[in-house]
Amino acid sequence: MRDGFDFKDKNSSTIEAGKLIYTVSQISEEIKFLLEDCYPAVWLCGEISGFKLYNSGHMYFSLKDAKSQIRAVMFQGENAGLVFKPEDGMEVLIFGRISSYPVRGDYQIIVTKMEQFGKGDLALEFEKLKNKLEKEGLFDKSAKKEIPFIINRIGVVTSKDGAALRDILKVIESFDANIEIIVCHALVQGKEAEIDIPKAVNYLNDNYKNLDVLLVGRGGGSIQDLWSFNCENVVRAIFNSKIPTISCVGHETDWTIADFVADLRAPTPSAAAEMILRNRNILKERLIYSQEILLKNINNLVNYYSEKLSAFSKSKVLIKPHLIYEDKISYVEDLNLELIKNTNRIFESKCEKFKNICHKLDIVSPLSVLKRGFSICFDRENKIIKTTKSIENGDMIKIRLSDGNLKAEVKND
Repeated sequence: MRDGFDFKDKNSSTIEAGKLIYTVSQISEEIKFLLEDCYPAVWLCGEISGFKLYNSGHMYFSLKDAKSQIRAVMFQGENAGLVFKPEDGMEVLIFGRISSYPVRGDYQIIVTKMEQFGKGDLALEFEKLKNKLEKEGLFDKSAKKEIPFIINRIGVVTSKDGAALRDILKVIESFDANIEIIVCHALVQGKEAEIDIPKAVNYLNDNYKNLDVLLVGRGGGSIQDLWSFNCENVVRAIFNSKIPTISCVGHETDWTIADFVADLRAPTPSAAAEMILRNRNILKERLIYSQEILLKNINNLVNYYSEKLSAFSKSKVLIKPHLIYEDKISYVEDLNLELIKNTNRIFESKCEKFKNICHKLDIVSPLSVLKRGFSICFDRENKIIKTTKSIENGDMIKIRLSDGNLKAEVKND
């Protein structure tokens, strides 16, 4: 029994016939006090089951293992700082106090801290920064710069003494690629690397703006060895680079936050070199193939026209060219005779028609009348005199005869 419990209290148990009697509420309250006194701060590990997040912000779930389970609640004020989203099936480590909920008679743990099981402080810090940068949009595809198809100038940020640089140079040499390489040495491990890497990235951006791509990385190692590439100032320097960046940190299974913000992620430094030179190799192969096709087509055309030329050289046009124009000359002469004949026939026909028209005109012509002894008189205005009333004594007139003109003066009889 809890120390200081007062049996005289109206809510306390009663003694009747030598029996200590509790109500349900009394014993529930007693158990609640006992649990909270005995387990004020405990750590529990287990699997989340039946997780529910209510509109109030409170989280309710059960924590279970292979044999048992315990109810748990994490209130809104405590879970606001979580760096991950709890869900069913997740292994977690929780801290809190054991209590009970008298209304249902259940005991539970009131959680004040929660961590993903098996993840230490570095993992939690990784998740926290990753979530922060993701919300800022640093991982968005729209923020990614396109890697040029053909690479001619490469910048490398890594240790000059590290295996990463040797692997990159070895791959470039194997491709026999004639490219320019600018190596900017930087420590890639430890506290100093957090300063060196951003400094090198900014230096290349300021002094070698014509670089096509920037490789930033190192060889493999533990999470502690690679941690520099999870530091915020390193990650932001990579994101802010004007030169397209490829993150190539560690081995294929290693992931850092630098991989998420870079324009492209390569599983290893040597893989990064292969990725950027692959297109050159593809283009080289395409050019060789195109050259072969072009030469084949040229040879086919040469052979085709050689055969046509050979066949043409045996034709009558070249062997006996006079046969062509002799026939044409005869044909032209025939056309010429036909043209002359047709022209004469047309001319004779037109002449005959002309004679007929002239004869008809001659019949009705005034000149024919004059030949029969008639004349035509004109006044001084060269108008035909039709009546004697239109002239006076002394007027000069002109008389037209068949063979010429006469002038006369009018005199009255």
